[in-house]
Amino acid sequence: MESKKSDSTKPGTETCTIKIKGMTCASCVRTIEKSLNQTEGVKNANVNFASEKATVEYNPEKVSKDGLEKAITDSGYHVIKETPDDLKVLNMKIIGMDNSHCVNTVRGSLDSLKGIISKELMTNEKAKIVYDSKLISSEKIKQTIRSLGYNPVEEISGYLDTEKLEREKEINNIKIRTLVAIVFSIPLMFISMIVPFLNIPLPLFIENNMAIIQFLLATPVIIAGSIFYSRGFISAFKTKTATMDTLVAIGTGTAYIYSVILAYFILIRKEGYSHDDLYFEVAALLIAFILLGKYLEAVAKGKTSQAIKKLIGLQAKTALVKRDKNEIQIPIEEVLVGDMVIVKPGEKIPVDGIIVSGHSSIDESMITGESIPVEKNKGDKVIGATINKTGSFIFKAQKIGSETALAQIIKLVEQAQGSKAPIQKLADKISSYFVPAVMIIGISSFLIWYLLGMGLSFALTTFVAVLIIACPCALGLATPTAIMVGTGKGAENGILIKSAESLQKARNIDTVIFDKTGTLTKGKPEVVVIIPINNFKEKDVLLYSAIAEKRSEHPLGEAIVNKAKEKKIRLPDPSHFKAIIGRGLEASFRGKNILLGNRKLMKERHIETNKIEQDLQNLENEGKTAMILAINGEISGIIAVADTLKDNSKEAVKQLHSLGKEVIMITGDNERTAKAIALQVGIDRVLSEVLPEDKSKEIKKLQKEGKRVAMVGDGINDAPALAQADIGIAIGSGTDVAIEAGDIVLIKEDLRDVAKAMHLSNYTMRKIKQNLFWAFFYNAAGIPIAAGILYPFTGWLLSPIIAGAAMAFSSVSVVTNSLLMKKWKNKE
Repeated sequence: MESKKSDSTKPGTETCTIKIKGMTCASCVRTIEKSLNQTEGVKNANVNFASEKATVEYNPEKVSKDGLEKAITDSGYHVIKETPDDLKVLNMKIIGMDNSHCVNTVRGSLDSLKGIISKELMTNEKAKIVYDSKLISSEKIKQTIRSLGYNPVEEISGYLDTEKLEREKEINNIKIRTLVAIVFSIPLMFISMIVPFLNIPLPLFIENNMAIIQFLLATPVIIAGSIFYSRGFISAFKTKTATMDTLVAIGTGTAYIYSVILAYFILIRKEGYSHDDLYFEVAALLIAFILLGKYLEAVAKGKTSQAIKKLIGLQAKTALVKRDKNEIQIPIEEVLVGDMVIVKPGEKIPVDGIIVSGHSSIDESMITGESIPVEKNKGDKVIGATINKTGSFIFKAQKIGSETALAQIIKLVEQAQGSKAPIQKLADKISSYFVPAVMIIGISSFLIWYLLGMGLSFALTTFVAVLIIACPCALGLATPTAIMVGTGKGAENGILIKSAESLQKARNIDTVIFDKTGTLTKGKPEVVVIIPINNFKEKDVLLYSAIAEKRSEHPLGEAIVNKAKEKKIRLPDPSHFKAIIGRGLEASFRGKNILLGNRKLMKERHIETNKIEQDLQNLENEGKTAMILAINGEISGIIAVADTLKDNSKEAVKQLHSLGKEVIMITGDNERTAKAIALQVGIDRVLSEVLPEDKSKEIKKLQKEGKRVAMVGDGINDAPALAQADIGIAIGSGTDVAIEAGDIVLIKEDLRDVAKAMHLSNYTMRKIKQNLFWAFFYNAAGIPIAAGILYPFTGWLLSPIIAGAAMAFSSVSVVTNSLLMKKWKNKE
């Protein structure tokens, strides 16, 4: 279980994630949520069936994490205890440790080390050591073993994956139970169903003891299905909530107990009942089918989170670092910030950092989804888990462990896969009423048919069939499995979707707003025109403009300073500097007052611009940003800067138009310049001269018009606007993903991914609706048939065994439909 400070503004609030096993349907979700929400100190609990995790917002002063776990276990479910991140596993072959004496020697030496949690030492030279990385390093452990005269060779280095082990244990448990159920159910089905149907003669001993033989064959199957009885009745009695387990427990339990009582009368009382009245095979085969369905479902559910497993598997195991003038190979967990890491051709880059020497081309497709290798030189950033293609280089480690881009991406995808889409709330709400309603229908069908004189056996058949066919598993799996695969496909394509709600809302967007600088454009403007005025020279205009901009952090200012450096102009510092937001700046140098900015700034300082208006308009009509330079209240020149469009901006706008979206550009530029740039990319509506703090207000105006707005920005400067929009889409970079800025993060700086994200949203929602349709349709059609509605017309009654097989099939089919999403490609 991991815990973190909540993003909530409420004081004294924390959020933790608890991993759960034992859930079988949407009703289990409601049961656990109910138990958690009734616990004092819990503010909100959200349980996801597919990812099998509970996210709990709570007050740590009123309830502890152990208390939250107890609420879950009291509901009849199990909590997976996570191994802390600080614990690592060291798998080694200790050459020379080939007898008991050597094992004891190594064990004794390791016992003296602080930080060793556990150790498995074997005479076949194998060793597995769990240690606390805060207290001891793997290198220290190996040095200790070497000092004894043995040679430790590390085989695998990595994290302990407790959750994976627990999931595998659970799947194996279900597998064993399923095999037991099938092994005993097949002979039971043969003697109780096939033999009578084919009229096959049996030995007299078996004929005379049919009741006891069926009892002996059915009982191990019932024991194999004991998980349904324990969980089903705990839910019913402790939390007053019925689940799928409750339906299975009551249905199969009724058939089994009824048969046991009947067998007593047949064997002991010798009363007039025949073996045909026994329901042992029904109870046993139902358990076998349901266990088989649960096994297939568990295996299929494991595949829905393969995107996470792929991402985790990308990480390098070791790193070659320079320490004390030596090159040493160390586990990736032991890389420190500031380490100089050597990367050779074909190797994975271990952690995030910046190149200090050398150059290469790097395949970043596993992070960005972009297949073309990226050229990297000194000063460029590199991302952990990407692959070095050709050259060799040394880089300085900047981000390690949970701070790397890959770790942040994994965390983001896990959060999204554990969240709930709004549409899922409908399914959860229905399931909370569904199980009690099914029990009422089952009891009603039993009473009606019994009172109509159809006999106890007939009435019992309808009762059991209704309870079994109405399992809400498919309903609970419909949404979360699709969300898990959808968010995973997004991550594979460089689109990080922060929540299921964001994925659902993206399809309803009708208006997309692009920030200009750094989003539609490259954000690296260059000086393209310098016009000197009033006897000033071009070099003077550039000099004074660059001096004024020297302390500015604005991209336009950076372009002017870079141009001056390019011209090898020495730039002294201004004696005074002041940025005037949305207008320009003011500076002082050697007694001269320098103003550099737009018309607004000049107008406020009462400086006339009529004489240069035509020049300004000509530049702006060409899409250039023109800045006016005034010295001591007199206009001295115009310096124009242009920012080039990103390669795919025009195509991205075209794709959004084809989807029927209105596309708007928002910028601080004046209207003429903004419209010139908008014309180049095909945007027909512009919001110009908008100050950074006013961008969110413009979005609010559009929302008041009834528009559903997506804002696309760089994720930092545009944070208020991204937060105000219905969906905030942050343009991130592979090494600095803007995790907090938007609802969706595009790792690549490819604006076509905006349309791709909307395609993915449409596709995922379509799959969810398909899943929900079949889940609802299945129950709507199955329950009346199981209740015997067709019997008066066809004389046909649904066997509980067929109902059990159909129920198992429904869950597997829903998960399989979600898994088909893995073939999704952006072709819509």
